[in-house]
Amino acid sequence: MEQDLDKTASSPSESSSKKKKVCVIGAGISGLAAARELRREGLDVTVIEQNGGVGGQWLYDAAIDAGDPLGLAGVHSSMYASVRLNSPREIGGFSDFPFFPTGAGGDGRRYPVHGELLRFIRDFCDVFGLMDAVRLNTTVTRVAMDGSPSRWTVRSKHRDAAGDGEEVFDAVVVATGHYTQPRLPAIEGMDTWRRRHLHSHSYRVQDTFAGEVVVIVGCSVSGIELALELRRVAIEVHLSAKSIDDGLAPMMSKLLAARHKHGNIHLRPKVEHLHDDGTVVFDGGESVIADTIIYCTGYNYSFPFLDIDGKVTVDDNRVGPLFEHVFPPSLAPSLSFIGIPAKVILPRFVEMQASWVAQVVSGKRTLPSPEEMMRAVEEYNAARDAAGVPKRQTHAAFLDLEYHDEYGERVCGFPRMEDWRKELIRSSISDLLGDIETFRDDYHDSDLLGDSLRLLGWTTSRQ
Repeated sequence: MEQDLDKTASSPSESSSKKKKVCVIGAGISGLAAARELRREGLDVTVIEQNGGVGGQWLYDAAIDAGDPLGLAGVHSSMYASVRLNSPREIGGFSDFPFFPTGAGGDGRRYPVHGELLRFIRDFCDVFGLMDAVRLNTTVTRVAMDGSPSRWTVRSKHRDAAGDGEEVFDAVVVATGHYTQPRLPAIEGMDTWRRRHLHSHSYRVQDTFAGEVVVIVGCSVSGIELALELRRVAIEVHLSAKSIDDGLAPMMSKLLAARHKHGNIHLRPKVEHLHDDGTVVFDGGESVIADTIIYCTGYNYSFPFLDIDGKVTVDDNRVGPLFEHVFPPSLAPSLSFIGIPAKVILPRFVEMQASWVAQVVSGKRTLPSPEEMMRAVEEYNAARDAAGVPKRQTHAAFLDLEYHDEYGERVCGFPRMEDWRKELIRSSISDLLGDIETFRDDYHDSDLLGDSLRLLGWTTSRQ
């Protein structure tokens, strides 16, 4: 998918660029980044957000999906009450708007609670005057071409309105995130399971699991962190991994070795089937009687509002065709997606994408022909397939810092990441893998990194 995208066009006149109306769907980090960059290019921006405030996933909602325990409909956020960031705040800001700690009452730690990031997002919105472009409590129900690929009808419904409203835009930017629609495993007996089971999307607090035997399906970072939280109140926590080798990553090995602290956490093979009497049977025949099953099995990309004749599809979480994970070749540049890639440095990566989209929509930068873009997508997907990357990870960047730099330079001339930032990213990943339980408060900066942070004004605390 890599191509030379340093193609710039002569800037459109101020008056013509202002005539373009752009609809951004979603007011999370990706949507707000898009709104700012589009405005910087002189475009008329409307952001439509279904929730009552900005922040996307970081707008914590204590409610869960009532009547839908697997979380397939209803509440947007997947945030639970005790979440602390697992990446340093020093790398979590925009290029010109750092995620500095707040004053009294804020969480000044390197890895703060989720509410601190929400505060930062709101501050970003206020400082750049974006709130007047945001329509809250409004859900987009349909996006369709209005006679041509460069005109779009967007239908939406405000929470208090009697019916839907429609508006025509010159371009649409989809920035709805991908941590809302639970991805569920296919386990024999799930349909007849009579006890409680839920996706991690619907997990909020540990109290309701007190005295229970809990099985967690999925042994990634989220599964392990939930196990560490629940072991304080549950009788037993059984972590089920696809294979024992997968579960015996360094972080899991260290956790299981600390039997004095985690004696009620057990590593299990994948779940083979469920019985309606509460029995969970694992590969190999071992079983437990469980009160609750929690599926930490990831999320699906979903765009139910798009009515575009199948020009963009989702196949096992491969969204496409998307040129550079952003533009559908046959509908570019008037339809774009920001925030599709996973395992990237945020918000840096979406800022790059937002800058590129804004420059293309305004006419400052041009795209290759639809045929060239389609060929690039096919070559990229073929290369991923040949490398053995599962289709569901088509858009995963795996925190590849060189890829981040190359992507930003290629699509919009974004500056490369500073050395101190790369060192902090690598050390934070190493700390997490070394001890997932303590890495947020027990870290050690090199002299070079410490000096760089102080020079730049960082004064984060450990406690």
